[in-house]
Amino acid sequence: MTDGSGSPSVDPTEDPGGGPSDSDLGRKMSLVDGVIYRVCWSALWLLCKVWFRFRVVGKANLPSEEAYILTPVHRSYLDTPVGGMVTARRQRFLGKESLWRNRIAGRFLTIVGGFPVERGTADRAALRACQEVLERGEPMVMFPEGTRRFGPVVRADLMHAGPAFVAVRAGVPLVPMGIAGTDHAMPGGSPRIKPIRVVMVVGEPIRPPVVEGRVPRRVVADLTEELRVGMQACFDEAQRLARRPALPDPDPPDGPVPEEPGSGEPVS
Repeated sequence: MTDGSGSPSVDPTEDPGGGPSDSDLGRKMSLVDGVIYRVCWSALWLLCKVWFRFRVVGKANLPSEEAYILTPVHRSYLDTPVGGMVTARRQRFLGKESLWRNRIAGRFLTIVGGFPVERGTADRAALRACQEVLERGEPMVMFPEGTRRFGPVVRADLMHAGPAFVAVRAGVPLVPMGIAGTDHAMPGGSPRIKPIRVVMVVGEPIRPPVVEGRVPRRVVADLTEELRVGMQACFDEAQRLARRPALPDPDPPDGPVPEEPGSGEPVS
């Protein structure tokens, strides 16, 4: 299943390819949806620009035509709508099926690029849907950290393998992105959205290796680590430019906090 943030868990030794889709997951969006999306995106862009005064650094790193997987850090519920402002291209993302129970909300989520994954659906079905979307040339957004995290460090032990696995299967680049300020604008548990300046830094695309047949676990692990390093670099730069370090975990886990190799800093 997905974690609700667009990154399904995955066993890299399992192959989601082959055979028809189990449902209409990731089906192609209609022309009408595209027109409505552009109107909604433009309105949201204006709202975010006024409220968050957001800045995008490295926008040229986003492929203009080919498919890709945008992989932002995740520190706030605002990361999805605000992060979507980096490009006018319609980007697809996964969401919990329950979000579509409300007809109006579900319709809106579909228009802005979402597609539902039912609770209990096999991970391979979700991954196959992602692969089909990418093979049509549509970009996707996946959060490698899974759910919202805290602190200035992208922890290796919290990274999900799904984005790297899908990138190898579909043969598309991973694009790391750091977002700073959204956790201050809307801290976890707060219903208020403050007018805090947000900075987004887009890193250089990471091309996956070409693999024939089953994807080896080591290939996915190495690519996930390369992605983590890229995300950390972007996140560091975003925090520096925003002049706001990420908020620490208000309820840190018991026991010693692991350190990132070579960072010299405790992981939050």
